[in-house]
Formats: sequence, C-alpha cells, structure tokens
Amino acid sequence: MSRQRIQTDKAPKAIGSYSQAIRTGETVYLSGQIPLDPASMKVIDGPIEQQIERVFKNLAAVAEAAGGSLANVAKLTVYLTDLSHFPHVNEVMARFFEEPYPARAAIGVAALPLGVPVEIDAILVLDAK
Repeated sequence: MSRQRIQTDKAPKAIGSYSQAIRTGETVYLSGQIPLDPASMKVIDGPIEQQIERVFKNLAAVAEAAGGSLANVAKLTVYLTDLSHFPHVNEVMARFFEEPYPARAAIGVAALPLGVPVEIDAILVLDAK
C-alpha cells in the first residue's frame, strides 16, 4: 500500500524528521501537535485551555489537508506533563467533537518538545472514495 505525505501551512511545520501526517488507504496518521502558532512557530502564551485549543486547531488543519475533519478522528492520544489538566482536555474537546467521541488514551509524561504541557496525536479514518 502506498503512503502519501500530508502537509499544510495552516499547521506548524514539522520541527524534526517527520511528516505532519501520512495517509495510507483511508487511514491518516496525524503526528503529535503542540500549542505552536503556525504563523510564528512559537509556543502560544496563555492558560492551558488556550494551549489545548491551539493543539486541536492544528490537528484540524492537518485533518483538512488530508481531505477530512476532526469528525473523522477514530483515536486520539493525549500526552500531558501534568495529569491534573485532564479535565481541561475534556472541556476543550467537547467544543471540537460530537458524540460518538473518538477513542482516546491519556498519558502522563515527564516532558514534551519545547517544554509545552500538552501534545495530541490522532488517527483519522476517511470515507472511501
């Protein structure tokens, strides 16, 4: 099966040797997004809710570039440096998703790139064409 690289300027550029997403068939694997502003490539300032919102906006931009939307998300993995922020993830996520919500895992980690408190990756399943 072939792999197609997905890229958009509406989400932060990859800051390493990876792609924003890879599509294989109807499945799209989105790399983890952190609260980077795609225009400035700087971590946004603000409370955790605003940082989580930026992460979901970045994921949405990549999903759109792949031909889908957040409605196509089958699975999310949330990485938090402080698991006490988990209720904020639920609060913000409810603004971006409708039931049935995607499957999800939350993992507490010691550190994330650029010292951010949150990173989220996703798996999309697109409609067959």
